[in-house]
Amino acid sequence: MNMPFYVAPEQVMKDRADYARKGIARGRALIALTFDEGIVIVAENASNTLRKVSEIYDRIAFAGVGRYNEFDQLRVAGVRHADMKGFSFSRDDVDARTLANQYAQSLGQVFTHEMKPMEVEILVAEIGHDEDEPDQMFHILYDGTVNDENDFAVLGGEAEAIHSRFAEDYSASMTLAAGITAAASALAGSERTLVAADLEVAELARRNGRRTFRRVEGAELEAMLA
Repeated sequence: MNMPFYVAPEQVMKDRADYARKGIARGRALIALTFDEGIVIVAENASNTLRKVSEIYDRIAFAGVGRYNEFDQLRVAGVRHADMKGFSFSRDDVDARTLANQYAQSLGQVFTHEMKPMEVEILVAEIGHDEDEPDQMFHILYDGTVNDENDFAVLGGEAEAIHSRFAEDYSASMTLAAGITAAASALAGSERTLVAADLEVAELARRNGRRTFRRVEGAELEAMLA
């Protein structure tokens, strides 16, 4: 009788992690940062139709890198979860922490039990009701690991190099324009220049009213980068 093929569990987990990281690294990165009025997310994305940054709920944004169809499934699931909870209870009961935990459980389940892990990293960001309530950013990895980010987060390919470049220019008191300019410079590096058409930018700002999510695009974005 033939002996069954055996692979150590540690090797299986390592192979899955390597596979997911390679898939994520092939995509373009994004930076989410706090500025003087909220949170802004700057993603390298030349597409006019495939969005990497989206609104989940009133004060909550979602961003993803990696395989588009996989993180878009997660986005849709998050919207449905938020809408159901807000309708059943209260809009104030919908929060980024709960969504991040839901995403972590889903990604961890797939990573542990499915043959192929999801090739994604996602970010859930939420701004407080007022300046006294802290803003929150949760970075969820392909294996379900959750990182609570304080000032800024970098997702996607070349994350370490981009993180180092951006850390040199970052300040929590940055204006929206300064934050976008610094993020675009860090994403581009020294050998490229990113223009407005190469970027997808959205902010969460309390001045925008109840629905704090707003896209920054077109002539407004061009003027900021200029």
